[in-house]
Amino acid sequence: MLAAWVITIDKFKLLEDPNFTPGCSLNPVVSCGNIMKSEQASAFGFPNPMLGLAAYAVVICVGMSLLGRASFPRWYWLTFNAGTLFGVGFCTWLQFQSLYRINSLCLWCSLAWVATIVMFWYVTSFNVRNGFLPAPSWLRSFFGEFTWVLPVLHVGIIGMLILTRWWDFWTS
Repeated sequence: MLAAWVITIDKFKLLEDPNFTPGCSLNPVVSCGNIMKSEQASAFGFPNPMLGLAAYAVVICVGMSLLGRASFPRWYWLTFNAGTLFGVGFCTWLQFQSLYRINSLCLWCSLAWVATIVMFWYVTSFNVRNGFLPAPSWLRSFFGEFTWVLPVLHVGIIGMLILTRWWDFWTS
């Protein structure tokens, strides 16, 4: 939520002043400004972080409801899982655009990617463990014992892509 909020504020500042440089524009590679000025930054016709603000607000509401001991039916969890799957798919598209089309990296965007990836894998794990998503018993056991493995692996792969994409920059 914090990442989406900061990016939204910086996007409004950029719209007010085209010469505005976001605080997270640190060098030619880590440049939030380059990302914010790209066509991809408004994939649905409005700034992408506004989608994040709405989505993370839903996640916070679900989390608060669960803290209050609410329980939700299977359809709700599957819909929630579908939403997080959309989020991961969108983040994957944004990652590709960032690394190979825009040629810049936004740290706040990266934080939002990580949060979305972790949410997706934890919701998927919950759904598998509770039988909302059909899975063999070994997979239910895996998600029960090693819930952390897939999000760490997923984020690690993205980290390696970032590292190798700008290897010459990082090592110079």
